[in-house]
Amino acid sequence: MTRSGYSEDCEQWALIRWRGQVASAIRGKRGQAFLREMLDALDAMPVKQLIANDLVIVAPAPASAQPEMASVNVCAIGSVGVKRGVDMTNIDIHDSDRIAQEFGIAHQLVQEIEFENDEGDWGETPEARWLRMRAWVSEQIIEPQKEPAR
Repeated sequence: MTRSGYSEDCEQWALIRWRGQVASAIRGKRGQAFLREMLDALDAMPVKQLIANDLVIVAPAPASAQPEMASVNVCAIGSVGVKRGVDMTNIDIHDSDRIAQEFGIAHQLVQEIEFENDEGDWGETPEARWLRMRAWVSEQIIEPQKEPAR
């Protein structure tokens, strides 16, 4: 099972109810505010790359470099965490309720974003994941956003 918690054994009515909950979480006030914040966080990333299967991975700085030169790699939700200054190193990536609480959104939205982030094409590059997730987030926002300057 992935960190999204999604599996293939969801029955018809359970799946229909779940998709309704996800749609409601996406179009709700908190969901829309979070998606707008995520779009801003993705656009603000100095390196347009996203990781899969984790919130954040901090690679230590080389011995000759200063500590603030550590490399921080994030998933889509992690990009918001970095922007907010959230310490995500001790958050269990499989605990969607805890992540939802930390970010102030529904756990259904957490699971949907995790699924979208992690389940890209086989062999997808971190750059391609960033492009795909930025497009997905933009599509979920009710009011369309402008494309970033390149």
